[in-house]
Parts: sequence; structure tokens; C-alpha cells
Amino acid sequence: MSIETFLTSNGWGAAQQQPLAGDASSRRYIRLYIGSKQAILMIDPDGDTSLFATLSEHLTRLGLSAPAIYARTDDLMLLEDFGDAQFARVVETEPDMEFRLYQAATDVLCHLETQAVPEVLRVATQDVLANMVEPAFTHYLPMLQVEPNDAVSDIITCLSDLLHQYLPTESVLVLRDFHAENMIWLPEREGVRRVGLLDFQDAVAGPPVYDLVSLLQDARRDVSDTCQLSTLQHFLNTTGRQESTVMPIFHLLGVQRNLRILGIFARLAKERGKPGYLSLIPRVWQHIEKSLSHPAAKQLEPLVRRVFPTPTAERLRALIPS
Repeated sequence: MSIETFLTSNGWGAAQQQPLAGDASSRRYIRLYIGSKQAILMIDPDGDTSLFATLSEHLTRLGLSAPAIYARTDDLMLLEDFGDAQFARVVETEPDMEFRLYQAATDVLCHLETQAVPEVLRVATQDVLANMVEPAFTHYLPMLQVEPNDAVSDIITCLSDLLHQYLPTESVLVLRDFHAENMIWLPEREGVRRVGLLDFQDAVAGPPVYDLVSLLQDARRDVSDTCQLSTLQHFLNTTGRQESTVMPIFHLLGVQRNLRILGIFARLAKERGKPGYLSLIPRVWQHIEKSLSHPAAKQLEPLVRRVFPTPTAERLRALIPS
């Protein structure tokens, strides 16, 4: 079905259209206006909106704020418009709001910990998580003209062993892209519903701390040290978990997630013509270095440092496609 036919058949054919900034995927978003009414058109070239729809319904049943779906096909969705109050934008204009927003986001994660995980989700086991760092070797290092040799298997094996050692056996609903640009502040709502959730179609069943890492080790913005510490403490207090148990998991997943991000950003720059992502790499590397310094990553640190060079400005300039 064409976009025009889809919009017309659902009463939005005469709408004014405003393209919105996209994310790291191939999806496109357009804000629609008819008088005082607004909606979001999501266009998914991969043609699979079913998991997003399933998860949106699930999150709504749990008392969370996921966009209502007004209509959909395999590759098109008409969604509720949560507005422009992205957490990142709110904090930029109102820095004093940072911890309040991050506390609210953490309350969402704590709420999800108490809920059943949809059976439709694939399970991110320790081995799956370890192998998810592969883009760092297939996309990032080649752009730096670094030959990983046997470092791939060494790092993945070591990471897998450490995740088996430290990760709990239980799984929760992990939204995966749980960061300040994927949450909308909805202050007119109450409790956990004040956090409007976006971009959760890649969710998995996985370790409880994964989304906390996504939140605090944000590739796109610097979370203040005070906010990080306060948010971690709020998570510990609310869940009853012990710092000695949580922090090894947090930092091992920090290495895992950020190594993967290096590869994803390199691929976006090289294959999709989005060099702007390269400017985020120094922050991602800082997250890796911080997590590698934790005692739980002692075995992993020399393996990573042996093959991954520090992303200096000179090296990053060399990554920009000519």
C-alpha cells in the first residue's frame, strides 16, 4: 500500500507533513497535522511492524506510556504523537531536571523487573551478548586499518566467560535503546506513565541492568557524575539489589554494549553516509575505558587494549569517507 493510500484510508490524507530527524535505523518518521490533531507516521522499509505493535500493547497493559497505534500495515504505522519534550532536550534547557527525569526513567526499569517477559522475544543469553560485539571487528577496526587477527575469538570468549560468571539467571524485558533521545517527558501523566517510550522494537529478554547501562552510558550526551551516582543509588534502593552484585554486571555490559556501538557507528558512517556518528566515538570510548577499569573486567582489559587503539582526532579524521 502506498503512503498516500494509507493516509487517505485512515483519515489523514489532507494532513500537513513535517519530516522528523531519524534514528540509527532505516526507519523514517513524519509528523502529521490536521488542525489541532497530530500523529506520527512511521515508515519501516524492512516491512516488519508487528513486534513494535505487540510490545506497544504489552507496555500499555503494564501501565507504561507507549504510543497508541491508530493503524498499521507491514511497513507503515500511524502512531500517537508524544510531542517534542525529549529527555535530552529538556535537560539541555533545564539542567536541574536531569536527575528527576533519570529517576523517572529508572522507575520504568524497576517496574519492568517485576513484570513477565513476552514469550515472543528472543533471549539475549550470555553467549548471544558476547557475540553482539562482532560489529566492532567487522566494521570499526577495518576502518582504522587494524587487523584483529585472533583477538576476535579471545575477546568474545573472555567476555562470554565473564558474563556467565556474573550475570543472574533471570531475564527481564530489555528495551535496548533506552536513552535520553528515546524518551519523551509527559508531565501531565502520573508515575511511570510520565515517561513516553519510543524505539523499542529491538527489545529482547535479557539481564536486568542492561537498560540502566544504556541510560547512563549514553553515546549521545554526557550524563553528569552526580546524576549517574544518584540514579544508580535509586536503582539499588528501589530493587533491593546490592552494589557489589550490580556494578560488575553494569561494567561488563558497559564494555559489551559500547564495543558493539563502535561497530554500529562505523557502519552507519561508511555504508549509510552518516559521518556525524563518528563524532560520538570518543564518548563511547570513554565509557569503554571506564568499564574496563572495574575489577570485574580485569581479564578483559588487556585483550581489548591490545587491539583497539584510542580514537584520537587524527584517527577519527581518517575514518570520514572521502
